Amino acid sequence: MSRRPANGLSFLAAALVALLLAAAGPARAEAPLPDLQQRIDQLVSTGEMGDAFWGIAVMDARTGERLYARNADHLLMPASTNKLLTAATAISALGPDHRFRTTLYFDGEIDGSTMRGDLYIRGSGDPTFGSSAMKPAANPLRTWARRLARMGIERIDGRVVGDDDAFDDRPYAEGWDVDYLTWQASSWLGLSTSGLSYNDNIAEVRIAATSAGEPPAVSVVPAGYLNIENQATTSRYRGSTLQWDRSLGTETFTIEGTIGNSYAGTFEKPVHNPTKFTAYAFRKHLAEAGIRVEKASVRDVDDLSEKPDYDNIDPLLVHLSPPLRDILEVMNHESNNFYAEHIFRTFAYGGSTEGGEKRVKALLKQAGVEAEPLSIQDGSGLSRKDLVTAEAMTKMLAYMRGHPNGEAFLSTIAQGGDSESTLKYRMRGLPVRAKTGSLAHVRALAGYAETTSGRLLTFALFANNYTVPSYRVTQAMDRVVMTLTATSVS
Repeated sequence: MSRRPANGLSFLAAALVALLLAAAGPARAEAPLPDLQQRIDQLVSTGEMGDAFWGIAVMDARTGERLYARNADHLLMPASTNKLLTAATAISALGPDHRFRTTLYFDGEIDGSTMRGDLYIRGSGDPTFGSSAMKPAANPLRTWARRLARMGIERIDGRVVGDDDAFDDRPYAEGWDVDYLTWQASSWLGLSTSGLSYNDNIAEVRIAATSAGEPPAVSVVPAGYLNIENQATTSRYRGSTLQWDRSLGTETFTIEGTIGNSYAGTFEKPVHNPTKFTAYAFRKHLAEAGIRVEKASVRDVDDLSEKPDYDNIDPLLVHLSPPLRDILEVMNHESNNFYAEHIFRTFAYGGSTEGGEKRVKALLKQAGVEAEPLSIQDGSGLSRKDLVTAEAMTKMLAYMRGHPNGEAFLSTIAQGGDSESTLKYRMRGLPVRAKTGSLAHVRALAGYAETTSGRLLTFALFANNYTVPSYRVTQAMDRVVMTLTATSVS
């Protein structure tokens, strides 16, 4: 994966910034500190913007001086800016060089070319295990299968067991939209969280047209894992009306409607049980490597009457993830919810969302935040039960600037206009690093900005419960940040 500069805020020359600000009109004109309150108030409270409930805080990152506040102590939904809390806690608790470890164990004996006994895939919550979001993408299960084949293994006579006990067995957080759980895999929504995950916990469903009036051809990768009830038909015309339905808590999907007479496409669908999915995928890779697996049944470790004793089993193969700082960079730049949920439970006490909340609040208390009233239900910000104050966010950001791992934390946050981030088309050329956030009727933006006098500010902008078009709220937020960067604060 390409790396971005990690040495603080790599800002453009002051002359170029001034030129860009001047071209943007009055909102970017240099403003002394006494005018800051008036300018921001005008941007967020006049016209359509008054329809939103705003929570805003701006403070000096070094001195802690509050420079602007509007409902700064009100609890609001932070959306994906919640990932900043997740990243800060992970960097603090685990360290930027932490690597997830996924281990293949064998409990049995090798009889010639046959492994007689059980294979255990023991996870530690690695979200990057076989993930397509981490570049370059790797397939550790295929690698393991091929290594076993090169070792001379031709047959597995035993069970393939997935072990997800690093986390508790609740795959979703409180407060997620039900639509996330029933059919979506786009934007990393609706994906189960598990101590053992593979390929982002997504199976592919490939659909192709056949003869008019006949059901389309359907295949699943890995083959046979999902149960697809195919009630669709191939049309004699172009265009499609394909519809998906999922039985919650199962691996069954129903497809209805029609597809065009020349249609061929692939759909990504979230699996319900990532642990069995991983073990099943490994068995498929073993077969593809030429290893016979007819007698290799798939199990979840929770289904066993007796748990494996890893202290008395030698590890066979080990896969290490990229360093945590690289994973957090993907999480924050691309707003990867799947990564965020796994990281949240990794630093959690007991691998639970409750344990994750306690760990985040412990960091916030170190930052001088009154953390008890806050509600941190997940690591991604998808939950509508997440409630954070703008003041808490700015204090945490200021605290992390002086943290021993502060530079590593900063490197995970996108710069304005970063082409590989959610800021791709926003605040280009401005001296800003920030994280975006969006849910229905919620927009958020939080991060760091540098003034024309070189003063570093932390800011948090939360807009909840609005009914105006979301892009107008986003534009107002960007103008607030432009105002901050154009402010002369000595």
